[in-house]
Amino acid sequence: MRRKKSSGEYLACLSAKYEIDPDALFYALLAAGEKRKARCSNLLIECRGKTKGKIIFLITKDSEVIAQFPVSEKILAQQGNPIRNFTETDSVRKHIEKKNSSAVSRSISDLRAGMNNVSLKAKVLEVTPTKHVVTRYGNLASLAKALLSDETGKIKLCLWNEQIDAVAAGYTVQIENARTSTFRGERQLSLGKTGTVSNIEQFEDEIMPTNVQQQSPNS
Repeated sequence: MRRKKSSGEYLACLSAKYEIDPDALFYALLAAGEKRKARCSNLLIECRGKTKGKIIFLITKDSEVIAQFPVSEKILAQQGNPIRNFTETDSVRKHIEKKNSSAVSRSISDLRAGMNNVSLKAKVLEVTPTKHVVTRYGNLASLAKALLSDETGKIKLCLWNEQIDAVAAGYTVQIENARTSTFRGERQLSLGKTGTVSNIEQFEDEIMPTNVQQQSPNS
């Protein structure tokens, strides 16, 4: 008999499936419980009502119903984020592994905003100086951007904290499970919680130009 997931585990699976930070999802649920509706990335979360100590949430994406489920008010009242307690469960890990295995290898010219599970091999042309920023959750973080290039174009990769040490100018890197977005009208890649970047052997044909102008970060 298949075991039924708890609310926390189900929410952790949703977080992994739609590549949403567990904190962002949890705070969106809290906001929806208070204000009836809240946005979380490209998902809309609505409070559909309350019954027997539970809040019924409806989650949609581009008007398509993703899920409707009850969450205990006790869970939402806990200190911290209870969703994070379930991010390392077997069901969530299996979901992430399955999602990673379906990653599609692409060229930079193919990338469009909103793509997930992007696999890419590219050359690192430069890495911007690291700067320290305060995230929307109030945490202090390190941020840098790597300018990547392949034979079809260029794109920037956002690097946070320990990710910054994984790349350097001149590296050829393999990126797995990344996602694309736009910032100030410019395409960029990010790794999120499940994406990876690793140094690999150099391309047979060098693609790094001899003169690369230093660019300042735009976020």
